[in-house]
Amino acid sequence: MAKGIKDKVAIIGMGCSRFGERWDCGPEELILEAFKEALADAKIAREEIEMGWLGLFYQEQSAGKSALPLSLTLRLPNIPVTRVENLCATGTEALRGAVYAVAAGACDIALAMGVEKLKDTGYGGLPERTKGTFDDLWLPNATAPGAFAQLAGAYAAKHHVDMQDLKRAMAHISVKSHANGVLNPKAHLRKEITEDDALNAGMVAYPLGLMDCCGVSDGAACAIVTSVEKARAMGYTEVVTVKAMQLAPSNGFEMSSTGWDGSYLHTTRIAAQRAYAEAGIKDPRKEINLMEVHDCFSVTELVVMEDLGMSAEGGAIKDVMDGVFDRDGAVPCQIDGGLKCFGHPIGATGLRMAYELYLQLLGRAGQRQLPSPSIGLTHNLGGHPFRNVASVSVLGLHSA
Repeated sequence: MAKGIKDKVAIIGMGCSRFGERWDCGPEELILEAFKEALADAKIAREEIEMGWLGLFYQEQSAGKSALPLSLTLRLPNIPVTRVENLCATGTEALRGAVYAVAAGACDIALAMGVEKLKDTGYGGLPERTKGTFDDLWLPNATAPGAFAQLAGAYAAKHHVDMQDLKRAMAHISVKSHANGVLNPKAHLRKEITEDDALNAGMVAYPLGLMDCCGVSDGAACAIVTSVEKARAMGYTEVVTVKAMQLAPSNGFEMSSTGWDGSYLHTTRIAAQRAYAEAGIKDPRKEINLMEVHDCFSVTELVVMEDLGMSAEGGAIKDVMDGVFDRDGAVPCQIDGGLKCFGHPIGATGLRMAYELYLQLLGRAGQRQLPSPSIGLTHNLGGHPFRNVASVSVLGLHSA
């Protein structure tokens, strides 16, 4: 019977490029920027890496369809490399491939890289969007802000929430993310805002205003993983281990059943339940010390708190306004600024989340360091509320 991967795989090195409008470089330079940091952190030679995974969402408009950009850019020693893509969970998919390879004993040391050069694609509704991109072909009559605005409306209707109260909670989330992003030298947006700024910003898709939406960013993030036994042999006494990695894609339930009312993220609930079971977590509100969740829009972060079991059903607005998820709250969320302010280069986001947890758990987060966290959670949501893939991962400190 399968027992999961809890504490079988250690992350021994991570790196992350600066996120932003990186007009000065291509995806190869971003890959190299993240890799150099991860390799130096792991204190190994490039030749010790035995397998690699490249997470890349867009293809022709970015680095290509295959995993060769990873091998060529890093001059890897002819090792197996694989490209993966799974919407906004692409970076986590790259990490999952590397982690599973090590857990299975297929290799001792594996590399996961996520990268995206979004600014060059016209992604996100810029004028004269490049024809043939994913949105043109998959959902030509839907937009991400429009889809998540419907999530906000359905949530408010189900829980009898006044829309102004929901907007104030969304504003609080955005203000928090901007304040956290200011402390992060690698974040795309590093400017504090006020609640009034958020509430009075231009409307994108009601009730989502400009300050409720994450930006379009370029960036890369990287992880080097090995077995806990190998880490011990390398001299590590304490490591960050993967306690759970779970993935739940839509199967048509949301769009073809009256059982879903549009007010929550069905796949996130499933992925969270599986991840908690794999990690042995009984009460996430008491056991999880920090989170990085998929705040593509401020309302997504709010709704996800309930889907992850961090807030009671219909109770997320109160928890948000009470500061439960602020950096000095009970369960800090988006300490690095989140998608909202760190940025969202699709292929890199999942690994960027793991990067922040890794730094926090090891006490290396500088100005934004939290007091002694020991276990954290990442959550990705790819696609729209009615058709998506959700991933939930749990990382924690472990004595090697």
